[in-house]
Amino acid sequence: MKNPVQSCKEFCRVRKPFVVLLIIIIQPVILMERLYDVIVIGGGPAGLSAAQYASRYGLKTIVLDKSPTAGALAYSSKIENYPGLIEPVSGSELLGIFRKQAIKFGAEYVETQVIGVSLESDIKEVNGIDNSYRGKTVIIATGSMGRKPSIPGEEKFLGRGVSYCAICDAAFFRDLTACVIGDSEEAVKEAELLAGFAKIVYIVAPSEDIKVPADHPVRSSDKITVLAGCRVTSIEGDSIVTKIKIRNTRTDEEQDLAVDGVFVYLHGSQPVVDFLNSAMPLSDKSCIMTHRTMETSIPGVFAAGDVTCGETRQVVTAAAYGCLAALSAEKFIHQRKRMRYDWGES
Repeated sequence: MKNPVQSCKEFCRVRKPFVVLLIIIIQPVILMERLYDVIVIGGGPAGLSAAQYASRYGLKTIVLDKSPTAGALAYSSKIENYPGLIEPVSGSELLGIFRKQAIKFGAEYVETQVIGVSLESDIKEVNGIDNSYRGKTVIIATGSMGRKPSIPGEEKFLGRGVSYCAICDAAFFRDLTACVIGDSEEAVKEAELLAGFAKIVYIVAPSEDIKVPADHPVRSSDKITVLAGCRVTSIEGDSIVTKIKIRNTRTDEEQDLAVDGVFVYLHGSQPVVDFLNSAMPLSDKSCIMTHRTMETSIPGVFAAGDVTCGETRQVVTAAAYGCLAALSAEKFIHQRKRMRYDWGES
């Protein structure tokens, strides 16, 4: 009996033209399968509404969401003025409904952090931490909870101990000491990820407690220490980070804490556009500028929600912007002269 490897080599030698032809036929099919009609960046009400409308129209749609627990809506404890709600719900509950609707209509949902884009070609490329995604259109709906470096030393040590992404950089702190600045569920989740590598992880929470249930496993972890009611006043070191200064907000006492890495998960009110890396023009307030139907200055690229710095910041308007963006994307893909109506089927 022939060796399987030899048999394979013999087949490829004899049938080489056939094999080459097969590759030529199959490769475009594989590439086509990976091409999306709509790539939505952001999993808030604008992004998920866009995904819901786009996928319902039969467009191959994917949502790239940094975290289902991050964002202005996810942090809201009570929503009662959204149309259709009979009883108040938490923001995270309402967001969960948005997400389930989008997925039900066929949208893919991937939890990943977008770190770069290429938008100038007809086929757009969006780069996540662990994968790249190609699409005919892109809808940017990343919200406005971004911030500029504000802690003394934060900008100086960026990339030299300061990071904004645990999944990207956690492995660099294996058997070292790291700290997470923040009190959100997202910050806690990142601390848990860090604990898989670091020797010790501190969560420096500016509020009186971290925003997770009392029985959350992080509270009993032997590798994670929560320092609640503390504010980081500076990040210090030589060529790399060596320590932080923290101040107790109740007693005003200040102390040094030796750390090798600092992961910042604080939030502000600026549009989240850092991943664009000058890929498109922004306003003087770093907002994505759009026309009335959510088109940007780049054909095939749309934006929706708070990242556009609209006059109002409400869930209902964000959802409406997302709907408009999806309708505009559908119009662009099919080269329609006007938007498609959506009255449902009787």
